[in-house]
Order: sequence, then structure tokens, then C-alpha cells
Amino acid sequence: MSRKPAEAQRHQRIGALAKLPVFLDLQGRRAVIAGGTAAAAWKAELLAAAGAAVTVYAEDSSAEMQALDMKIITRRWQPADLKDATLAIIDAEDADAAAAFHVAAKAAGAICSAIDKPDHCDVQFGAIVNRSPVVIGISTDGAAPILAQAIRRRIETLLPATLGAWAAAAKRIRKTVAERLPVGGLRRAFWERFAERAFLEAQVPADIEIQPAKAAANRIGGHVTLVGAGPGDAELLTLKAMRALQAADVILFDDLVSDEVLELARREAKRMMVGKRGGRASCRQEDINALMIKLARQGKRVVRLKAGDPMVFGRAGEEIAALDAAGIPVAVIPGITAALAAASSLGVSLTHRDAAHSVRFVTGHSRQGHLPDDLDWRGLADPETSLMVYMGGRTGGAFAAKLIAEGLAPATPVAVVSAVSRADETRWCGRLSDLGAALLEIGVEQPVLVGIGQVFAAARVQAAGGAIERVA
Repeated sequence: MSRKPAEAQRHQRIGALAKLPVFLDLQGRRAVIAGGTAAAAWKAELLAAAGAAVTVYAEDSSAEMQALDMKIITRRWQPADLKDATLAIIDAEDADAAAAFHVAAKAAGAICSAIDKPDHCDVQFGAIVNRSPVVIGISTDGAAPILAQAIRRRIETLLPATLGAWAAAAKRIRKTVAERLPVGGLRRAFWERFAERAFLEAQVPADIEIQPAKAAANRIGGHVTLVGAGPGDAELLTLKAMRALQAADVILFDDLVSDEVLELARREAKRMMVGKRGGRASCRQEDINALMIKLARQGKRVVRLKAGDPMVFGRAGEEIAALDAAGIPVAVIPGITAALAAASSLGVSLTHRDAAHSVRFVTGHSRQGHLPDDLDWRGLADPETSLMVYMGGRTGGAFAAKLIAEGLAPATPVAVVSAVSRADETRWCGRLSDLGAALLEIGVEQPVLVGIGQVFAAARVQAAGGAIERVA
């Protein structure tokens, strides 16, 4: 059966939000801090960094508060103190004090935040990554502040220290760019190159060239990037793959690409399903090739998003040949192939020196839909080889029989992983002679990967006695 490539139906992109992230302009505006604790001092310093005129009311002040260059009035706050304040913060000793402050703040028209008292807050403070004017706020809705800090640390490692300088430069030249480059491809190409430079170059040039001719030269026609989406878990994507998804105009994706991976793509990108699944209605390879060429000739940046790695049973060779013949620039970004993801899930080294001296990746599914008849069965039956069988869900029993006929022991350890790395991942470990029956029980609704060899004797599967383990 065949089908035509079709644009995927758009669905709701944003789920429920515990809190709406907003950024408040406090430049030159009045802010009030009630309390002299170390926690209040941190909030006071934060507001001052945002340009607020901060007044602190505190009967006693901590060393942290006294160290700040801040106006401190040594008495308890009063409702009149909140007049004309944009933001009012208190570190209250109890919920009653926080509630009274909240009422007074609302009466004065101020936004209120009570430290560690979420019931009396109009806003909450999250962890912050500061590359001003790039500012990133992280919230867990108060559920896990330590988790928010861990997220902040990881983001900090990804963002260069000079990112703020690049953002300031962008603000400085934005008007000039708008005057020199018309709305559309040329302007967008300039800003995309600018953004890439922000992550690659340590210093911001004193004079940033804004040349339409150069912008046009960097984008003559479109191009295609074959991107490996990995086995399904979006966290297994490479940074380069994420950047390609964020820059795409059109994404042509396989059936097996997960929704979590697609959610990382640029929201404006058109998504088109061009899936190919054994035994199901599939797009013809010729139609996919023609569509990539057509879109690239329209000047589009096309991402051909493939499950796993494009170069492992992904027909990348056919697509690259077609694009080369049409004169379309093509690049490849690798992904984690299912065999490696399955080995990680099982806790198995495919090349454990005590059990295997080689690894083979083979397909259990021919173009005609049955077991390939041209495989090197004698070589595949090598007891010191780890054999990874792709697309073998329907032919696994026949595959096992062929190996046994060539002399591989019926008791050879086998592992089966279905929907590897996904929420509904399923695993089974047993003997080669039982493979066919196990696959019938597991089913083929999800992609199945079969591992055969001595290394799988140590597979980390909790279910005993050949039972199927549902990971989720």
C-alpha cells in the first residue's frame, strides 16, 4: 500500500501552565521590602539589579542586608509605606503577618510577594539565568526549588558568558537592520547568522556588517538536512539536531518520530508526515524524494526527520543520491540508533570482551515484506557476535530458526525491546528457541529491536522466567 505525503494536523501546542512567566519592568519604579533577613536581602539586591528604587523597612537587619547599598528604615512597615509601590515583598514570621501585608499591598495597588508563603503571593520568584538583556526565569511553582536550581546550572553551562553582549548588540542595530533589509528572507537570514555567531564567537565585533548582498549570498535556494531523531526520548537528541529543528521551514517526519521530539521544532515550521512502516500504508520513497527537491527549490530549509540514525536502515543513501542529482545541498546530523538505545536500556555492552568480538546490524524485513533471503546466515550464526536485528517483529521466529539451522545454539541468550526509550517500552529476555513465541506475545504495534548473542545473558531485566517486563 502507498500513500501521499500529507501535512500533519496541528494540535494544541501549549499545555496547562501552573504560572504564567512574565517579565516586569521595574526601571525607576518604587519597590518595598519588609524585613531585614538574608532572604529579604537577596530579593532587595535582585530588585535593585532590575533598576527599582528599593526601600527596606526592618526593625533588625542581617549582615547581608547591611552590606547592601540600600535605603533601610529601622522600623516595622506600615500600610502607608506601600503607597506608589509597584512591587512589595515581605519575609513574614507567620501566615497572619503575610496575609496582612498582602491585603495592604493590594489596597495600595502593588504587586505582592511573601517569601515562602505562596498563599499570599501575586507573583513568585524562580531561579534566574542572567545574561542580561537575556534573562531566563525557571519556576517549579514552588514544588521543587532545588530542582529549579539544578535546571539553572545546566542552562548556565549551555549559554556563553558573552550572550548578553550579543543581545545588547542586537538591540542596538535592530532599527538599522529594519531600514536596510526588507521583511522576509533576507532579514531573517541576517538574524539567523547573527544568532549562530552569538554562540560561536567570543567577542562581539565593534562594527557588525548589515549587507543585503551577503545575506542573499548565504541563502541561494534551499537545502535539506537529514536529522536523526533517535529512538523516541527527546532528551537523546543532539544539540545540533535541536538547532536544525529550530531553524526548519518544513519538517518531513517518519511515523516513528515521537511527539516529544516534534515539540522541539520551530512552531512556525510546517510538519508533514511521510512515514514508512512495514505492512502498513506508506509513502513511496520516490514521492518523498520529489517533495524534498520541490521544497528546497522553493528556497525552504527542509529537515528530513528520521527515527534513530538516518544512516542505519533509514534509506538515507537513496535520498542523498536523489538530492545530489538535483543539485540540492544536503547535510546529515546523526542520531542514536535503536540498537544502542536498547543496549543502554538493558545495561549491556554489545562488545563485552568476554562475550563478543564483533557487532552486526541486520534487517529482518526485506523489500517484499518477508525474511531477507540473501543474508550471510553462516556468518550471522557466529556465537561470538552480538547480532542486532531491526524490523524483525514479524519475522523473528523464522530468523531464529535460520540461525539454529546454521548451528547457533537454541539456548543462545536473546533480548527483545519494543518502543525503546519511550514511556511504553517493553523488554523480554530468554532463549533463541523461544523468540518467535515471545514476539507473538509482545506484538508489532511498536517498533521492535531484537538482540541475539552471549552479551545478553547479563541483560538487566527485572522480570524473571522469560516474562515480559513493561518498563512504564
